[in-house]
Amino acid sequence: MLPDADRCLPALLAIHYGDMPRAIVLQHVAHEDCGRLARLLAERGFEREDRLLYEGDAVPRVDEAELLVVMGGPMGVGDLHDPLFPFLPLEAELIRARLANRLPILGICLGAQLIAHAAGARVYPNSRVLVPNEPPQVVREVGWGDVRLIDHEREPVLRGLGSSAMMLHWHGDTYDLPVGAVLLASTPHCPNQAFRIGNYAVALQFHCEVQAEQVRVWLDEDAAFVLKANGADGRSRLLSDNERFAVSSQAARDRLLNNILDLLIPARPTP
Repeated sequence: MLPDADRCLPALLAIHYGDMPRAIVLQHVAHEDCGRLARLLAERGFEREDRLLYEGDAVPRVDEAELLVVMGGPMGVGDLHDPLFPFLPLEAELIRARLANRLPILGICLGAQLIAHAAGARVYPNSRVLVPNEPPQVVREVGWGDVRLIDHEREPVLRGLGSSAMMLHWHGDTYDLPVGAVLLASTPHCPNQAFRIGNYAVALQFHCEVQAEQVRVWLDEDAAFVLKANGADGRSRLLSDNERFAVSSQAARDRLLNNILDLLIPARPTP
């Protein structure tokens, strides 16, 4: 049973986490860690704990950390009842409880899809009609590409960014926008690329945390998915794009992550 939000919220907000704020990162596969986000959290004085769910680490309690970060992975919301991933339904319950209690959470790729699911939205293969009068096809976005940033002049999460930004995409599923969520970003083949719920939850379908060397590892670990998405020359094209964009886009991607952290965990007043 999920906790009653009205009953539990005061108690959860009264938790004292000590002088150092704590972030728990949920990791689903070895090669999809929190990347650049690790440095940004350290710069803000966070104590970070990585929970390697694929190794059997426990899904945390709802009140174990000020910030929960849910990373990506090759599994999806459609695998919630697959015995290969016993942690997924527990994660969904955890996310649902944190949303109910307005406790800060950031989800990236799979993490974003789990937030959408926990918020009551539909998650499904990203099917689009690409040829008129032809059946829809699953569009797998894999590689570097621009996202359109929505209302960037007024949206706090997009502060200091322009109307678009280069991001890494690595997904075949998408989601409907949860009721009450604010849409933050879009692409032509995937309209719902990012959203926030209030000032306590942010979901990013794309990857802004990756570094150049991570992408090279992903190309090896997820070679079949890259081939399916981009064809026989997909790996070489993505490697070339990685050399062009991974470094040049880093400042904008860092800015986005820092804006998100500003929203989710405002700076504490100096004593």
